[in-house]
Amino acid sequence: MLKAVTFLKESTQAGMLSWSAQSQAVARFGLRYHEVEALALENGIFPARYQRNRNMISIEEQLKLFRSRVAVIGCGGLGGYVIEELARIGVGHIVAIDPDIFEEHNLNRQILSTPATLGKAKVEAAVDRVAEINPAVTVTPIKDYFCLANGSEQLAGAMVAVDALDSIPYRLELAEFCTVAGIPMVHGAIGGWYGHVATQLPGDTTVQSIYRHWVAGKGIEQQLGNPAFTPAVVASLEVAEACKILLGKGELLRDRKLSIDLLEMEVHEISYPKVPPVELVVAA
Repeated sequence: MLKAVTFLKESTQAGMLSWSAQSQAVARFGLRYHEVEALALENGIFPARYQRNRNMISIEEQLKLFRSRVAVIGCGGLGGYVIEELARIGVGHIVAIDPDIFEEHNLNRQILSTPATLGKAKVEAAVDRVAEINPAVTVTPIKDYFCLANGSEQLAGAMVAVDALDSIPYRLELAEFCTVAGIPMVHGAIGGWYGHVATQLPGDTTVQSIYRHWVAGKGIEQQLGNPAFTPAVVASLEVAEACKILLGKGELLRDRKLSIDLLEMEVHEISYPKVPPVELVVAA
């Protein structure tokens, strides 16, 4: 490793390590891109791919993102954009959870879907996409549903859980699990021109409050559908919240919801005082 570090330092220009130099290190020392990026950041060297981060994210913070593990539950409309942006900003480990394959109706909005990926598992497409855009990021694919029964295994080690689900019951289970497991949760939902985002820390009840009047069904998305732009907007806000949690900076959307109306171009903030959480029981 010492020779690799020396090579990286000698290859650095203006404090930056080019992608070409990283690739040479991979080939010369038999390392993975993940290992090369770790060596660079740990030795105060900024990979050049992150140079536009530097005015807002220090090298210490970039290393913190690289050492972070984020679980993305749902890899469709919201989740695909979330995974794309987490990988591009440099979050080092992403857990992608989704049981589904791509179908033709996904093509209008899901960034991981293409005609070539129809019939392919969404989590496999996530692995391939991240390997293409940032090979230093590790993706763990889990082709399964999230529920209370398997949450401990799926979200083990996660520092943040990003909700990209399209099912209210599963969202409520995720909120319940995150409270018990002590994992911050970033919640996002979309439908037509509309969407909302909220952040729930362990012990909070924002998500339960948002859906306190829910009776049955998957949600408004089923009636309104989804265009290409709504998931991109909401997912970007979710990624911003996740990064703030990981870096411990900024003010979170805690105990409040940001409601977005892209048709009228209006954004509203709605407060949610804490209420006693509803206990969910897993059927035997």
